[in-house]
Amino acid sequence: MSTIESQDMTLEKLFDEFYIIPDYQREYVWEQKEVNEFIQDIYEQFSQQIQNSYPEYFIGSIIVCGRGEKCYEVIDGQQRITTAYLVLCAIRDYLLTINPNEPIEALKNKIATLYTDNWGNDQFRHKVELQYEESRGILENIALQVDLDPIFSTRSVKNIHNAYAEIRSFLSHNFKLDEVIIFNLKKFYAYFIKNVKLIRVKTASVSHALKIYSTLNHRGLALDDMDLLKNLIFTKAKPIEYDQIKVKWKKMIDLLYKSQEKPMRFLRYFILAKYAEDGNYILEKEVYDWFLSNEFLCGYKTEPIRFVNNLLTSAQAYVAFLAGNNIDGTVNRYLVNIINLSVNVRQHLILLLAVNKLPQDCFVNFCREIENLLFLAMLTSNRNQKAFDGMILKWANELRQITSQEDFDYFIAQHIIPSKQQVAEKFEKAFYKLNKSSFQLYQIKYILAKLTQYIDENAWGTGGGIEDLRNYIFKLELEQILSENPTKKVILDFDKPTEIGNYSQRLGNMTLLESSIKYALINANFTEKKLGYTKSRFLLTRTLAEEIHVGENTTIDLAIKDLKTFEKWDSQAIENRQAMLTQLAKKVWDVPE
Repeated sequence: MSTIESQDMTLEKLFDEFYIIPDYQREYVWEQKEVNEFIQDIYEQFSQQIQNSYPEYFIGSIIVCGRGEKCYEVIDGQQRITTAYLVLCAIRDYLLTINPNEPIEALKNKIATLYTDNWGNDQFRHKVELQYEESRGILENIALQVDLDPIFSTRSVKNIHNAYAEIRSFLSHNFKLDEVIIFNLKKFYAYFIKNVKLIRVKTASVSHALKIYSTLNHRGLALDDMDLLKNLIFTKAKPIEYDQIKVKWKKMIDLLYKSQEKPMRFLRYFILAKYAEDGNYILEKEVYDWFLSNEFLCGYKTEPIRFVNNLLTSAQAYVAFLAGNNIDGTVNRYLVNIINLSVNVRQHLILLLAVNKLPQDCFVNFCREIENLLFLAMLTSNRNQKAFDGMILKWANELRQITSQEDFDYFIAQHIIPSKQQVAEKFEKAFYKLNKSSFQLYQIKYILAKLTQYIDENAWGTGGGIEDLRNYIFKLELEQILSENPTKKVILDFDKPTEIGNYSQRLGNMTLLESSIKYALINANFTEKKLGYTKSRFLLTRTLAEEIHVGENTTIDLAIKDLKTFEKWDSQAIENRQAMLTQLAKKVWDVPE
């Protein structure tokens, strides 16, 4: 007997039998776009009637394995089969809305019907059953025409409910109420079940079906590689392990989904962090092939549950890092800073995932080093070049082995410090040229916030919110000392009036200021602004206008000893302050001399 049976069949033939979507499958994920395309494409073919015949419409293939007489477990194709089932329910409901007495017994039998069990008893059963918990009986309730509101809304419930509503809306729009609506709607129903076709591939076992699914997808069908990997793991696992793998896999996907992170990017970073060798930089499109070729490294064949546990643990860490937290959920100030440095940067997560055995104080220090390196790379590299891509795999390889403070200190001395030394001169030159257009506005605020925070922290220590950079970025305003839109008097008083536009954009012309002070100083000259700056709580801004002296060798005096106070604000003052901020920046981002 053949282990693979392929049948070309209509939906009418398909729904003569029963289908189960097993609980280890992914949820129903089609949204409005996919549902609308599905029914719209079918409707367009239906509309192309040639005399009394209609063209056939092919919706692809599904893979199933037997689960008893006339009952099949769906391994691939649940999105299409569930949507087709919803179309049948929607047509039934629309017809009965128009005429509650409309004879549609055959249609109802495609949705649910009686069958004879092994003991000769009649049993009522739906043609499509969802076994995964997140469906919460939504499909069954639609089939039974009961109220959907009491159902607890999960992502799957929401998608199925919206899909049904989209189909009902489509039918209402294309089959408007008139004297021939029932005739036309029934014609469409007949086309749907008799002319819409698919190929059903039936196998003897779940494992065999999963292997076929992986093979078909590996050969170019545009399906989700995350699901491919999951099914690859199921082909290696024992049936008794399915439930554990399913629960852990769903938890991982939900974590990534909730954090709005792409699962495939995580999977790629996971490989680069945990397994990849120096020089073996893997692209996203190569991820599934990599898993096929590196089964011996990952262990998903011999120990699938252990592998999935490793994936889940890494996903939990990944999501924590994305949120600016350590693995234990505590806030990591340097990861928070990285978020505020760039909303798109992600490469550092490879290195953080590679470090999984370090004491937490070492890990926090490592995050500080990573923040500094990212900023150095952004300032000194070609803006289209990804930050320090070339060194990631080499470093990840070594970081996997680090378990002690001694090993960590050696890594810093061998890699981090030399990397900073290589760009130290370039950093100084680039920082001195910084202006408002060098970075996006939120990044300019990050730079000024770091400089301001550094002085405050050295003067007063942590506490009172000083250690949280967000208190500087989001609670203070960017102040351009020489206004971006100066009055005529300010222009005439400036020593280089023809260059005033360029000087107003320099970083040396900028500081952070409380909004209440800033808006009181709009269009004021420097003499007037100085009075306002003395009211600021922030030493980097206050020292613009006044010298501060508390006592010899006090923390405040030591913190501000290199800051300059200005009597007038001209081109030389701006250049001097830019040079001062450049030297301060070297301390803030640990740039060696």
